[in-house]
Amino acid sequence: MSIYKTYKMKTLNSTLFMVLLSALLLTSCNSPIEYDILIRNGTIYDGSGNTPFTGSVGINDNKIAAIGDLGNAIGKTEIDATGLAVAPGFINMLSWATESLIVDGNSESDIRQGVTLEIMGEGWSMGPMNPQMKEEALAFMKDVKYDIDWTTLDEYLESLVRRGVSPNVASFVGATTLRIHELGEANRPPTDEELLRMKALARQAMEDGALGIGSSLIYAPAFYAQTDELIALCKVASDYDGMYITHLRSEGDRWLEAIDELLTIASEAEIAAEIYHLKAGGKHNWHKLEAAIAKIDSARAAGLHITTDMYNYIAGATGLDAAMPPWVQEGGYGEWARRLQDPAIRKKVMKEMQAPGDGWENLYFAAGTAENLLLVGFRSDSLRKYTGKSLAEISKLRGTSPEETAIDLVIQDSSRVGTVYFLMSEENVKRQMKLPYMSFGSDAGSIAPVEPFTNYNPHPRAYGNFARLLGKYVREEKVIPLEEAIYKLTTLPATNLKIKSRGALKESYYADLAIFDPATISDHATFDNPHQYATGMQYVIVNGTLVLDDGAHTGARPGMVVRGPGWKK
Repeated sequence: MSIYKTYKMKTLNSTLFMVLLSALLLTSCNSPIEYDILIRNGTIYDGSGNTPFTGSVGINDNKIAAIGDLGNAIGKTEIDATGLAVAPGFINMLSWATESLIVDGNSESDIRQGVTLEIMGEGWSMGPMNPQMKEEALAFMKDVKYDIDWTTLDEYLESLVRRGVSPNVASFVGATTLRIHELGEANRPPTDEELLRMKALARQAMEDGALGIGSSLIYAPAFYAQTDELIALCKVASDYDGMYITHLRSEGDRWLEAIDELLTIASEAEIAAEIYHLKAGGKHNWHKLEAAIAKIDSARAAGLHITTDMYNYIAGATGLDAAMPPWVQEGGYGEWARRLQDPAIRKKVMKEMQAPGDGWENLYFAAGTAENLLLVGFRSDSLRKYTGKSLAEISKLRGTSPEETAIDLVIQDSSRVGTVYFLMSEENVKRQMKLPYMSFGSDAGSIAPVEPFTNYNPHPRAYGNFARLLGKYVREEKVIPLEEAIYKLTTLPATNLKIKSRGALKESYYADLAIFDPATISDHATFDNPHQYATGMQYVIVNGTLVLDDGAHTGARPGMVVRGPGWKK
């Protein structure tokens, strides 16, 4: 073969190779990218509060892989979100799912509203526990029974995940829990040695990932803690960049003074602080809201990081202990019930119930009338016939005064008796929603309309708090725009809690998403019929796993423990 022919063949082969290579590269470039889950054509609210945009979200494993125009991408699972809002999963800033998640890890009432993270620890947390605390907790169980296979708060959270839960979980360590651990139910300051042990327990909890210190100061024995005790505990949390979060010592007659105490604690401990369920309780206190907001705004302007949360109803829920003075409750339920059987003490308690609390929060007086108290939770089967009735109705049925009826029910039920108090103003509820530092919490368990949950009437916020915000207050009454509401349900609380890689739709963030129809999302639970799911939430994804699929729970339980900034492991 001539040199020319050899050269020509080599040139043809080289050209053919380049053509084939180009074709291969072109084909490769045009191959669609595949994701584990692909959410197409949704209206994306990224959590920032900015104007939403139409786009897609690609998820791989438990993280968000891509957001925006994803071209011809495909997904192993695909969701057509046309006409739906695609948002970060919602954060429940005040959850009492501590026991309900042990019973039923599906967390249906909250998952069906888009909640992907439950924040616990309002004063009481599920650890640290000592043997006596475990013994008392086991003895008090009735409808809900479980093994206490943990001691520390972190071990409790890990126990939940080991059992299997649909949402993520996190917790503050309770100041009340620390106090009971060392002092029991005693009404006195801790000794220096006891306070040192309380601080050591707080330090362990912070290093295990607690979000900070939580308190609930209207209840005994939390009520017995003085400001300096709380400052000492908060200084420990501050060392780990944690937060102080509190049910104030008063939300009524001494509300402004209670806010002053919070600001003192935040300043002295150099700690960010949040007020649980901001409210002016009692009609005679409704006018105080603007003064309360002014105090908070002034503190924020001075450099304190003060935030708030709320639930979206004019009634709160607690127990009949909030209708009786703390002195009668010293020593715990047993001592409380024993004292209430003494005629002289009963007479004194009834008199105090009828007046503003002298140094304590009297929710019975704040409600204004016995008609404004609904009794919703009894331990005793024989008393459950009263569930959902007002204290006034029960009083009439039993032929005793409302005050005496309340005392008798506490004794007979061997409990504080779950109670709904109508205390707040609808106008104030709307005013609070507009605050730029307001987030939201249900102050309830995450439950389902099955036993044992149907043995009592929960506050409807357990089934409707978040859907009520998005339906009633955003869509129908236009109190705040949807993008602002989503920011306050997601990025704002995540930022306040210093939680990493959650609370926003961003690449490399955990894939926690709530996908819903803004035109139909609604709450249905009422005080008369609370066991009704919200509707309009179509899909919920937790850590990249589909938990709610076309409005139906999948049974998946991919929840993780979410830890605070002090976590040392």
